[in-house]
Amino acid sequence: MTIQVGDQLPQTTFRVMTSDGPKPKTTDDIFKGRKVVLVAVPGAFTPTCHRNHLPGYLAKADELKAKGIDAIVVTSVNDVFVLDAWAKATGAEGKVEFISDGNAEFAKALGLTMDGSGFGLGTRSQRYAMLVEDGVVRVLNVEDSPGKADISSAENLLKAL
Repeated sequence: MTIQVGDQLPQTTFRVMTSDGPKPKTTDDIFKGRKVVLVAVPGAFTPTCHRNHLPGYLAKADELKAKGIDAIVVTSVNDVFVLDAWAKATGAEGKVEFISDGNAEFAKALGLTMDGSGFGLGTRSQRYAMLVEDGVVRVLNVEDSPGKADISSAENLLKAL
């Protein structure tokens, strides 16, 4: 079953990069007591994700935070090392938090996976953006195609705030 507005996020453990290397963080560690924009992409460095989706959130980070957003968090079914390299390559460090869903456990628990095996990608997350308040989904914008970043764009999410 796909997660809906009003639902509590499922409990899972992500991997995040720290100065001491990869560390686990739970759903509660990331979302409890915070107003978070969660952006999911099918893959770091993939064309739409790298050229269209993430850059919009970087450009609108200050506007989002001015609307009371505590954090912009990006997740992908990539390992923590790839997400760390992507953060560095895009200049997103300090503006966006990256959480690795390397085994797609979170994407599966949300009911928001896609089959990227035709491109050699295996199971991936669908592209979406959501507003999460204290672990509860308040806005959910899911794309109908992995090559699009319109419904889940920063501009569109800003309209909902």
